[in-house]
Amino acid sequence: MREGRPSATAQRVAERRAAHQLFDRPLVFEDPLAIRIIGSEAAAALPGSRAASNSPPLRGLRAFVAARSRFAEDELARGVARGVRQYVVLGAGLDTFAYRNPHADLRVFEVDHPATQEWKRGRLSAAEIPIPSSLTYVSVDFERQTFAEELVRAGFAPQQPAFFSWLGVVPYLNRETIFATLETIATMCPGNGVVFDYGLPRSSAGFFERMAHDALSRRVALAGEPFRSFFDPAELAQELQRIGFRSIEDLGLAEIVSRYFADRSDNFRVLSNTGHLMSASS
Repeated sequence: MREGRPSATAQRVAERRAAHQLFDRPLVFEDPLAIRIIGSEAAAALPGSRAASNSPPLRGLRAFVAARSRFAEDELARGVARGVRQYVVLGAGLDTFAYRNPHADLRVFEVDHPATQEWKRGRLSAAEIPIPSSLTYVSVDFERQTFAEELVRAGFAPQQPAFFSWLGVVPYLNRETIFATLETIATMCPGNGVVFDYGLPRSSAGFFERMAHDALSRRVALAGEPFRSFFDPAELAQELQRIGFRSIEDLGLAEIVSRYFADRSDNFRVLSNTGHLMSASS
């Protein structure tokens, strides 16, 4: 992201979550705050964007955004059932979970760049979405600061198990930062879990997937947030095991469609195998 500015990608992702609430039935991911958080101007323009938003590439991307949010919150619910009481949203952007948290004893920490957090808090105020007492904001620049130290300063208990979500962030970071973050999560406390999404190398994609990949890469680069890292699934799983994760689940196209888009009559589904969903626990 550009210095001193909120994330443009966070706004686009939030608009896709909002569009899903409006355009797709049945919902893969239910978020009653999604339309309010994008801002009044974007919300007013949303109904008129239906035709453009339903082009196959954008519809498929919206499906992936909905599926990864659902996946993260499903995995979190399993963690809570096992006794997890701390949830860390890394690169929170305009994520709304903390403001509709159904788990009474779950403490939520939103970790993000200071400029993005300030922008989000303005959105929350404008939308009259209250900030719950169970939420703590933690300002971190992932490329320059150690997020674990900032979490502890904010009241996070590193000796107690926690669940981390890291959605829509990994492709924008360098590999050193990614693996340092994951190793911190794995070694901080036994029982920690994390969900993140990642992109496959361009060379692994088919012709039409490469075209879609290149178009998206150009858009994010123009926004000042270029893609930096891609992973082969087998090599990534091996590295996760090396740094301390014991249980690993990787969802590619077939698994995502089977889990979240089976038996739909509207053909709404993820179309490309270039994005994967990963869940790992230590």
